[in-house]
Amino acid sequence: MWLVVGLGNPGDEYAATRHNAGFMAVGRLAAAWGVELRGRLFKARTALARRGGEEVLLLEPKTFMNRSGTSVRAALAGKGLPPERLLVVYDDLDIRLGEIRVRKQGRAGTHKGMISIAGEIGTDAFPRVRIGIGPCPEGRDAADYVLEAFKRVERRALDESLADAVEAVEMILDGRIEPAMTRFNKRQTGEAEG
Repeated sequence: MWLVVGLGNPGDEYAATRHNAGFMAVGRLAAAWGVELRGRLFKARTALARRGGEEVLLLEPKTFMNRSGTSVRAALAGKGLPPERLLVVYDDLDIRLGEIRVRKQGRAGTHKGMISIAGEIGTDAFPRVRIGIGPCPEGRDAADYVLEAFKRVERRALDESLADAVEAVEMILDGRIEPAMTRFNKRQTGEAEG
């Protein structure tokens, strides 16, 4: 079994914001796999899917971004899963909109949701897919920027990166993280839309 977590903030006012790219990706996975995210199990919306004979628990914490780790820790414990069976999908300001990055593990950086998860489970040794939402415009406060909705001109690049994130997650679940890293960790030369 895998636990696939998308990070974001609950509530309609946050649904279309940059900080909710992880929720958006997990929502697309649920739709592609024909399951519905719902309920309050593990302080989250969850959906249980089956892929290739293996169960995957999709999870969107409802604890708000800064406390995402409490939900993730509860889900890992509740399902008896080790951290290496956790896959987190989240937004990243240091990556350009339209790009994603795949990593086997790594530090949380300044992302409050990832800081919370690593702190709660005691390790950062788990795979992740980072969805680019950057760069933050010069002179803008990053905390305000990530809580703004994507602009209409950014939607095409966002849609492409969400599609890539879904593909990357599926590759990782299939045991192909190295090919996913090779495919998605290249910097694009063109300008991101927006």
